[in-house]
Amino acid sequence: MEARVTPAPAPASAIGRAAAAVMSARGWRQRGIAFAAGTVSTLAFAPFFIWPILFATFPVLVWLIDGAQTAPKPVRASAIAAWWFAFGYFFSGLAWIGEAFLVEAEIFAWLLPFAITLLPAGMALFWASAVGAAQRFWPPVAADPARRTLDAIRCVLILSAALGLAEWLRGHLFTGLPWNVPGLALTYPLAMMQSASVFGIYGMTLWAVFLCALPAVLLALPGPNRWRTPALLSAGPLAVAYVLGSWHLAADTSPVLPGVKVRLVQPSVPQRDKWSGAKQAGIFADHLALSRHDPSGVKDDLVGITHLVWPEAAMPFGPLDHPEALAAIGQLLPPNVYLLTGALRQVTDEDTNTRKAYNSLLVLGAGGGLVTLYDKVHLVPFGEYLPFQSTLEAIGLQSLTRQRGGFAAGPSPKPLLAVPGLPPVASLICYEAIFPGEVTSGADRAGLIVIVTNDGWFGNSTGPPQHFHQARVRAVEQGLTVIRSANNGISAVIDPEGRILGLLPLEARGSIDSLIPGPRQRPVYARLGDLLFWLNTFAFFVLSLVPTHSKLKPYPLLFTPG
Repeated sequence: MEARVTPAPAPASAIGRAAAAVMSARGWRQRGIAFAAGTVSTLAFAPFFIWPILFATFPVLVWLIDGAQTAPKPVRASAIAAWWFAFGYFFSGLAWIGEAFLVEAEIFAWLLPFAITLLPAGMALFWASAVGAAQRFWPPVAADPARRTLDAIRCVLILSAALGLAEWLRGHLFTGLPWNVPGLALTYPLAMMQSASVFGIYGMTLWAVFLCALPAVLLALPGPNRWRTPALLSAGPLAVAYVLGSWHLAADTSPVLPGVKVRLVQPSVPQRDKWSGAKQAGIFADHLALSRHDPSGVKDDLVGITHLVWPEAAMPFGPLDHPEALAAIGQLLPPNVYLLTGALRQVTDEDTNTRKAYNSLLVLGAGGGLVTLYDKVHLVPFGEYLPFQSTLEAIGLQSLTRQRGGFAAGPSPKPLLAVPGLPPVASLICYEAIFPGEVTSGADRAGLIVIVTNDGWFGNSTGPPQHFHQARVRAVEQGLTVIRSANNGISAVIDPEGRILGLLPLEARGSIDSLIPGPRQRPVYARLGDLLFWLNTFAFFVLSLVPTHSKLKPYPLLFTPG
């Protein structure tokens, strides 16, 4: 009678051992792993763009959730682990905000520790809630190794849907702050960025989590490693996106707008100097001088230029209340040349007889006369206004701009500006450019995006390049050229495919002259908005619930001791 020999279990792979270590971690060791993985995940974004790091960090989140299944309270344990992962992610990704509290350190520095910890802690609650909810749907896992692969895919699907939804909510609730949304990781290099014209950043977030978490999760499963499935499910879609993006970039570019040539001015005024009363006249004179010189420094008095663009709050005073400033602008502008400039303005409310302050974009023409204007709609909380403004001001708090009473929001829906010589202009002032759904809010399509901003608040940190990268993504999502003028960088003209046609780097002083490409055919995202995101979320969720076997056993997913 032939003896039956039971084969020895295959030795765990290095990835399997890593998964086991993460899943078995408890207490502060577990939280430290989660925090570290979240922290290094932000290397995926500008200015580093090391997005393959997510292939190592997102699986950690899957293993943390899976390991929590053996805890007395799995939902709570999963949520806590996810909170620490997200806290590291947002702590490192939003650390640049602290720079703003050092501009006037004698007033605001005491708030710095609260700003760089409480905001990430609050953002992390979105991920913790999402993962806690995902744990309730975390599929039981078959003992059959062949079926465990499908179960692992289901786990990654449910996590992707949960985090995608959390990021959409983070970008919309409580005024929203969609900074370093995971989908932005897949917008580099430029060929990959073209996918944003279809999915938008929220749709790409679903795919970023799924495609980056899946390979290591599958390779950590017990049994022999099989690269074919991870490569097909992860590398395949990324390769297709890159090839299609490259093919799109190789096509003909949009023709330039006839008879239009724009000059952008970047004065690079130190933020601390900007609001000094003694320096206001010099700052204004500097804008005028830079406007009269081409990028090489040769004085040409705007010969051949049709539109001049200055950054946010370019004049540190209300120009509409200073006739002498408007007269100087009138002398600067040749006939049929228009200035688009960020500016502050104050208006008396006739009903309440109070003065309201607005952060505005003004279009000035012949003689410095006002042609049209846009008032910023989406204001920065704690920067341009305080929640419960009167109460907090009464106890001595103030916003970073130190505008008493805060700024008022402009009217909604956001209007398109009619600027002579240009197609309808969608105006975005600084913070507004991070919101993909706020480029336009009406039914009519814009033909050009103009962004005026002042990133001088954030110094030479990761904030300005990340802000600039999001402007490039807005161009691709909408299929529109972006004109971006910043006080101290980064100023640029970006075509509808995200190419940079001219650029002034951070802290450079000077100007850019550029022709302006017209709009391309309206992309899918510009037509459908976040519809594909919602359809993808629904599909991911449904697929995650499809049973892969009839007899379910609650085995740990990625590692079985034995």
